[in-house]
Formats: sequence, structure tokens, C-alpha cells
Amino acid sequence: MAAETPFITQEPAAVSPPRVRLGSLLAAGHRRTEALLLLLTVAITTFGQAQVGLAVHGQLPGNLGQFALSMALLSFAAHLAVRRFAPYADPLILPLAVLITGLGLVLLHRLDPAYAARYGSDPTAGGQLMWSVIGVAVCIGALVALRDHRRLQRYIYVMMAVALVLLMAPAFFPGDTYGAKRWIYLGGLSFQPGEFVKIMIAVFFAGYLTVNRNALALTGRKVLGMRLPPGRQFGPILAIWAVSLLVLIFERDLGTSLIFFGLFVVMLYAATQRTSWIVTGLLMAALGAFVVGSLEPHVHGRVEAWLDPFAVYAKDAGGGSDQLAQALFSFGSGGLTGTGLGQGHPELIAFAGRSDFILTTVGEELGLAGLTAVLLLYALLVQRGLRTALLARDPFGKLLAAGLSAALMLQVFVVAGGVTGLIPLTGKALPFLAKGGSSLVANWVMIAILLRISDSAGRHRAAAAEGDPEAPDSEAGAAAQRHAEPALGDQR
Repeated sequence: MAAETPFITQEPAAVSPPRVRLGSLLAAGHRRTEALLLLLTVAITTFGQAQVGLAVHGQLPGNLGQFALSMALLSFAAHLAVRRFAPYADPLILPLAVLITGLGLVLLHRLDPAYAARYGSDPTAGGQLMWSVIGVAVCIGALVALRDHRRLQRYIYVMMAVALVLLMAPAFFPGDTYGAKRWIYLGGLSFQPGEFVKIMIAVFFAGYLTVNRNALALTGRKVLGMRLPPGRQFGPILAIWAVSLLVLIFERDLGTSLIFFGLFVVMLYAATQRTSWIVTGLLMAALGAFVVGSLEPHVHGRVEAWLDPFAVYAKDAGGGSDQLAQALFSFGSGGLTGTGLGQGHPELIAFAGRSDFILTTVGEELGLAGLTAVLLLYALLVQRGLRTALLARDPFGKLLAAGLSAALMLQVFVVAGGVTGLIPLTGKALPFLAKGGSSLVANWVMIAILLRISDSAGRHRAAAAEGDPEAPDSEAGAAAQRHAEPALGDQR
């Protein structure tokens, strides 16, 4: 009799639920936050535009719907591009840039009728809206074309060569703009190359310091307790200092010179964490500013106007040198809460009221509270850029994000400091807020690069959260990266 084969029952395999990718959830959460902030941005700017019409004309502006639609389409197009090409990017960078740009458009719509009534000048808000569209389009194009920010490291010397040519080019064009030569004229077009140069210089410095940071951080002789830079690496520093002085002498462009040299010093410190670089940079900047301020009449005049603005106002009222005194009057009349949007007299500041002195409109009509809010928007944008630098996994990305953030911070500082009397006037445009196509497009390119670096850092963090052994944030990936190259700032 054949043995009975026992009947073996097998339980059906449990069906595992589909795996939820933490990275996808992170990206989706970032983009939802970004979309909600952009909706808030459109609402704030539309309300501001409506307030301007009611205060200036006594009725809602006829172009209110067009303005709201334009802001919504700009925000929607930029959001879709980030969602598609940089889904892991920081959710605050884009809304902050759109909000400051929109506030600039509101202020220009407010200033146009005031300047037209007093000086008969042409409106500028429509042109600024066109440049805003171009700037956002360039930002989207940069996100599409630049899939990896590390590709920029291949072209650092080409960028530096182009930057030096663009930086010196305005000196060879006839005429100047309000005492400074910072424009290039090609037929009927003109642009300010210094706005694009700061990005190229940041890319070059990031690549140069990534390669040479060990020599800059670990070598050199100690003098009075400070380790001075080594001679071989000190040569480029002297070259940068000389170029910044040449810009200051031949183009009389104090703002570009300060941003140019200040950016290099900040990035040197970020790469090496050596205080000697800060001390050396400040001494060289002070020496150069003293020599040029004593010899160059235009710079010397701005220093005199800064030292005693009211004496200059009494002597040269209406001549252009009285703008700092007018700005201080404007801030004083604004008080804590301001006169109200559209109810001040910002047109009393003549030709620069829509450029660097647009900040006085904020101080007069929105008061100290509004001025603080605008400066905090810039501070938050810089903070998100520095946060991107901290989260970036490659040294080049760290330095590039830190450099771009420092460039934005320095430009806001030299403009706000000049308008409030903290430092001499520089004549630079306030980023995103002031009139100027070159400045607006260049700053949107900066936003695109920051978004790309932030997206790269976010992808690494998402991969590490999912346990990817190749991710730099995982234990194995971090060990491999430490063996490959030391982290930025570890050298003392």
C-alpha cells in the first residue's frame, strides 16, 4: 500500500503594500508650500496695486485685472518649471523673489504718475513688467539647460575672462550716467554688465577656491598671531584688488567695486575660515577707498555729501547732490507706520527715485515697519541661499551658493546703507525692487542657480532618507565622500 502523501497547506503570501517613497513626499510637500506662498504673493501685490489706484486716482486702477493676471501667470509658469525641473528645491526661494519683484512693480506704478506730473517723465512700470517676464523666462531656461550646477566648474576661467572684459568695457564708452560709467551701449540698447559680472565672478571664485582651499587654509607664515596668506596664492588677491581699484578710478563705480572685492573676501573666509583673510581684505579695501576717495573728484564728492548731507543740501538744493538729505527728510516724514501707500511725496527725489532711492518711497509711505519688512524679505532670501550652501554636498556647490547669497547681501547693504546715510552713495539698483532690466534679469539668473543647487541638495537628502547607500547623507555614502575629499571648512 503506497504511503499517503500528506497534504501540505501553504498560506498565501502576504501582499505588501506599495512602498511610499519619502523623497517623492518631500518634493510634493515643498511644491505645495511653494504654490500656497505664490498665491499669497499674488494676493499681496494685487492688493498693493489696488491701494495705489485708490490713493492716487480715487478709484481702482483700470489695469488691476491685467496686473493680477500677469503676476498669476508669472508665478504659475515659474512654479511649473520648478515642479518639473527642480522638484526638490527650497520652497521659499521662488516666492520671495516673486514677491519682491511684484512689490517693485507696485512701487513703480505708484511713482510713474508722480514723476509724470512733476517732471513730465515717461512711465516705467510697463517696461519693468516686460523685463520681469524676460527675467522669469531666463530663469526657466536656465533650469532647463543647467541640469547639474557642477557643469559650471568646467568654464570658470572662460567666465572670468568674459567677466573682466565686461567689467572694464564701460570705461571705453563715451558719456556717463550720473557721474559713473557702468553702461554699455549697443545701438539703441544699453545694459549694465556689472550685474552679470557678479555671477560670473562668484562662479570663478567657487571653482578657484575649491581647488586651492587647502593651500590657502594650511600654509603661510604667522605674524602677530595671524597666519598671513602665502605669496603664491596672494597674487590673485592682489590682482582682484587692483582690478577693483581700476573700476573705481576709471569708471567711478563705487558700488560695483565694493561688491566685487567684498564678494571675494567673503568667499575666501567661507572656504578657509581664516580670520586673517577678513583682516587683510578690510585693510586693502580701506587703503584703496582712502586713496581713490582722496584723488577721484566724483568719489570724493560722494564722501563729502555723506559726511555732511545737510550742508550739501543747503549749498546745492536741486542739483543732484542733495539726494541723501532729501532721503533723510523722506524717512523722517514716514515715521513708524508711514503716510500711506500713494500719499507721500517721493517725487521730490529727482532722477534716482526709481533706482536706489526707491527705498525712500518704502520708508516714507510704509514707514519704518514697511522698510523693516522689505529688508527682512531680503534677509530671508539670503538666509535660504546660505541654507542651500550648508545643505549642498559638493564643495563647489557650497561655495557657489554662499557666493551668490553674499553678492545679493552686499548689494542690498551698499544700496540701503547709502540711502540711509550709513555709507557713501553707490548708485547701484536695489535687487528685484528698483527699475532696471539688467539688474532684474541677472538676479533671476542667480535665483535659477540657487534653485538648481538646492534641488541637488534636496535629492541627496531624499535619497538618504530612503536608505540609498550611494547617497552622500547615508553612512556609506558619507564615508566614501570623506575619503574622496574633505568637507568645506574643515581645514583650520
